[in-house]
Parts: sequence; structure tokens; C-alpha cells
Amino acid sequence: MSIGDDLSREAERRARGLAQPGSAAEAGPPGQALSSGSAGIALLFIERARAGLDSWQPAHRHLLDASARPVADHDTAGLYFGAPAVAFVLDIAAGQSARYREGLAALDDVVTRLAHRRARQALDRIKAARPPNFDEYDLFLGLTGLGSLLLRRAPASGATEQVLTYLVALTRPLTVDGEALPGWWVDHDPHRGRAGSFRGGHANVGLAHGVAGPLALLSLAARRGLTVDGQLEAIATICAWLDTWRRDGPTGPFWPQHLTLTELRSGRCERSQPGRPSWCYGTPGIARAGQLAALALDDPDRRRTYEQALLACLDDPAQQVLLTDASLCHGHAGLYQTVLRAAADDPTGHLATRLPKLAGDLLRTARAAPAMGPTERGFLTGSAGTALALHTAAAQTPPASGWDACLLIS
Repeated sequence: MSIGDDLSREAERRARGLAQPGSAAEAGPPGQALSSGSAGIALLFIERARAGLDSWQPAHRHLLDASARPVADHDTAGLYFGAPAVAFVLDIAAGQSARYREGLAALDDVVTRLAHRRARQALDRIKAARPPNFDEYDLFLGLTGLGSLLLRRAPASGATEQVLTYLVALTRPLTVDGEALPGWWVDHDPHRGRAGSFRGGHANVGLAHGVAGPLALLSLAARRGLTVDGQLEAIATICAWLDTWRRDGPTGPFWPQHLTLTELRSGRCERSQPGRPSWCYGTPGIARAGQLAALALDDPDRRRTYEQALLACLDDPAQQVLLTDASLCHGHAGLYQTVLRAAADDPTGHLATRLPKLAGDLLRTARAAPAMGPTERGFLTGSAGTALALHTAAAQTPPASGWDACLLIS
């Protein structure tokens, strides 16, 4: 029996435990959370329906649960919560069909208004020379996430243009109290707190909350022929900044997860060893964003640099042992899905040769996971996301539904 059969069985086992919406706590606003609610779990059953492994009924049940109450459309709504999250999942479900057409049309209006409003607020903040917080620009709740949805739903719209214009402005230096900071410098610590070790804020590097997210979105848009003034220069600016802060370890290059004000002032990163090789913060997510940037800039040397960094990360046992769970966000599922997408753009084929081992690691870790409780059901750190990656690994092809667009790796 092949590993593909084992991967399929594990994915099936997890899907059976998720076919019905969970507790009432998943309905309403929590259910609208792509990360942990019914909206995210629906992605698993959409992919299974597209692959002919299930009917559309489980997906529809989760979609109904996610939209059981009015969707959130306030300024804290983003790709991973509220109206944009539900719109993303309905778009994945619809594909090229007319399914959910009326609901999507209503949500498109909400997302367009939200993007325009939040982009104007963010540009006003830049003019006032104040640092942002994660929720302004990141993938989960910020304008990078909204922009990724707009690329799918309304690529040529004014809202998409406004978001790209904002992200270009975000790459320009920001002077705060006479000190020049990167435009994406936030005034809080990585946990949105005020820890003393991050006095003065920090620059985040990762794909989920850091500058790799805007880099990926600007690059994906440029590859599709969608550019605004200064966009290619902004991509090059972020790449140059990542070049500056790249560290060369004994097994290959890596990037810090974040930089403190002390490190920025000294020009020296204190981290001497790579961190966990996760999608959200680690070398894999950053390397995929850099690869996309190189493709947008038609820079084969830079593309090879990022692909080699990813290969070195995959071949380093000291880094791989730091992955201890099977999740998308910071585990083996996210690593597999990221490498699969990067391998498709690697002309050497070297990344593709690592996929069988990564699939085996994913299966081993998934099998070792404890019994699934209510808090382990979700998409980003729970069983639904793991099952999606298991399904991808079993099929050995990119997702039929394109659900991993919300990870900004495709």
C-alpha cells in the first residue's frame, strides 16, 4: 500500500470528524473566522467536493453555520474574519459556476467599501507620520489580506488599485520622532503588547504579519499585470531590505522573525540561529514571497537565491526538528503546502524532490496528534487545515479549489 493511500485515509478520518458544524460557539461572529470557525472548515469540504470525495452538503452546512448571523463589516474585518472571510470561502466554493452568486455580489459591495475606507485611513496615518499596527496591513486582518481577496474578485477595480497604492506607500521610510524607520514598523511587540524587550516597536519579517506579506501580494499582482506607480520599485525596496537582514548560518541563509529598535539602530541582528521553519514566520514563507518577487522582477539570480535558501532549510535537520505539529500556520501542513507552490515555479526541479519526504513527515505528525477537541477543529492551527494539506499530498497536485490562496503562496 502506498503512502498516498495512507495520506488519503488520514485526511478522510479527519474529515469525518468535521462533517457536522461543532458547538453553537462556531456560529455567528466566531464562525466567520477563517482561522478557527466554520468558514475555514468549509474549505476542506469544498476541496473534497471538487475532488469527488464528498457531496456538497457538508460544505453547505458549514457555510450556513458561518453566515448564521449578519457578517461583520466593521474596520476590524479582514480576510480571516467577517465579511471578507465569508466572501473568500464563497468564492472558492463558486469557482466558475453561478453558485452563491447573489451572496457574493452583496459581499463584494461590502468588501469594496471596506477596502476603500481602510486604505484612506492608512494613507492618512502615513501622512501623519505615525507607525501602523498589524491590523492595518497584515494578511489576517489588514489590507494585504483584503488585497488578496480583491485580486480574486475584482482585480481591475478601484479598490484593488487603492490597496496596491497603499502598500507601495507602506514601503517608504517613516520618520518618527526624528528617527527613520521602515514604513511597516509597528509600535507594539509581536504579540500586540508592550513588552520591554520591544520598547519602541519592531519590524516583522514573516508572511503572516510582516513585510513578506505585502511583498507577496505586490508580486502576485504584478505577475498578473496589475501595477500602480512605484509598485516594482516597492518590490525591489523590500527585497533590498531582506538582503540587508539576511543571516548566513552554517547550513544556509535565514531571516530573523523580527527586528527590535536596538537591532535596527546598530545594524546588527542578534539572532544567530534560524527559527522554526514555518509558513507564518519562518524561512519557507519568506522564501516563497522572495521567489514570487523575483518572478515579478524577472530576476533569475534572486529567484535562485530564495530557492536555495528554502532547499537549505528543508535539508537542515536542526531546523526541521523545530516543527512539532501538523498545522498550516506553524507546522508540517503549512510547510508542505508552501514548498508545493514554490516547487511549481522552480525550473530546476530540486524543490519537487523534497516533497515525498515532507509528505511523510506530515503524515507522521498528523497521526501522532492528540484526539481532536473543539479548539482543534479549525483551518489555521487545527484539523481542517491539516486535512487539506494531507489531501494535497495524497493527490500530488495543487488544490482543485485554490483554497491556499489565503496563505498568499499562490
